[in-house]
Amino acid sequence: MIGIGYTLPAILAVVVVVVWELRWLHTGLFRRPAYWISMVIVLGFQIPVDGWLTKLSAPIVVYNEEHTSGIRFPWDIPVEDFLFGFALVTAVLLLWERQRMRGAKITGERVADE
Repeated sequence: MIGIGYTLPAILAVVVVVVWELRWLHTGLFRRPAYWISMVIVLGFQIPVDGWLTKLSAPIVVYNEEHTSGIRFPWDIPVEDFLFGFALVTAVLLLWERQRMRGAKITGERVADE
């Protein structure tokens, strides 16, 4: 059973951010290789740090398992952490891109797809 305390909000965060881009913002962020490369870089740092913080052998951060899905991968990282990470980083990049597009519209500059 899905833990409502942490899992459901993590899933909803991803859905909200993806819908926000696809329905309202239309920045094209998901079509850019630079976005996906940046997400790989984020994961490259998130996995060792989060793995160290949540390792079951000596956790620094302890989760109430009743509030999570119980799925941990790799190194005991709750999968919900990856969902929240995706949603947070993507939301920031979408806001940044939206601001860039607005600034270009105000100054009359052409916005180049990167």
